[in-house]
Amino acid sequence: MIYVVIGFLWLSICLYLIFGGSDFGAGIIELMTNKKDRAKIQGVMYESMAPVWEANHMWLIIAIVIMFVGFPVVYSTLSISLHIPFVLMLVGIIARGTAFTFLHYDAVEDRWQKLYTQIFYFSSLLTPFFLGVIAASTISHKLIAEEAPFPDKYIFSWLNWFGVSVGLFTISICAYLASIFALRETRNDHELAILVRKAKKVMVYVVISGALVFLNAYLEKIPLFTLVFSGAIGIVAILLATVALGVIFYCIKRRMLLPVRFLAGFQVVMILVAATYTNNTNIVFLSNGNHLSLLEHMAAPKTIEVLGWALVLGSIFILPFLFYLLYSFTKRSK
Repeated sequence: MIYVVIGFLWLSICLYLIFGGSDFGAGIIELMTNKKDRAKIQGVMYESMAPVWEANHMWLIIAIVIMFVGFPVVYSTLSISLHIPFVLMLVGIIARGTAFTFLHYDAVEDRWQKLYTQIFYFSSLLTPFFLGVIAASTISHKLIAEEAPFPDKYIFSWLNWFGVSVGLFTISICAYLASIFALRETRNDHELAILVRKAKKVMVYVVISGALVFLNAYLEKIPLFTLVFSGAIGIVAILLATVALGVIFYCIKRRMLLPVRFLAGFQVVMILVAATYTNNTNIVFLSNGNHLSLLEHMAAPKTIEVLGWALVLGSIFILPFLFYLLYSFTKRSK
């Protein structure tokens, strides 16, 4: 049953990055758009966000619950050592949702609308950035488990160039997902052309920020290259993600806009596979050379069994309705 729980944890993180990432990316794409075209792109982005706006944070909540119940040692270590980036990420989530609500449902349109818009834009950057920083810290070998000065233990364990570069890479991935997912919601050729240009530009950002991740990993002696390319699975995963990019260009040229969504999601899955398969269940690497493992630091077997069955039964009830939600927001086929 432990592998069922670990599978649900990995799946929830993956789905949060895909659905939540496309949601955050909508604000990033809006911010990148010039004022002349922003109103048009804003409408397209909101149509694209509609299916996942209410449900995307469900995956984050599931991941947190799994960690809290099934792996309390890992949960406590991360939540204590990384409490600053966790709080900043949550502030971004709350500020973004609040700003979006007031921006669209405030009865009076005044100067506050500009403030709501700016909060929405910059919290769309803040949340994925710190999500990436948190992910980077788990493999950076910089987390300190024992007593240490406050700056070393709670700041510089995550605030470093490698963490910053992974944060920027996460922002780029979110913008990429949003630009690809929104293509199908365009209403005319002009909107489609704008978003295709955005998607191509963001692809460049993904490549550049990805290169910065490997560069900073090398400079800080983090074995990221070995982690990703040491086995056939990682190499195949990266190759498949690259091939999918070519297929996406072909589908866009042929105006086959539904498959590009699945292909973009597939690329994210392949990136996560390449980044996580080598470590397997070793989820956190500490500065003293030790690591935290999902197998070695799990809760009592009875707790894992109950948690596993709860996840299986819950998915039977939840997933069909989630798919129906996504289907119900699909207004047209292109």
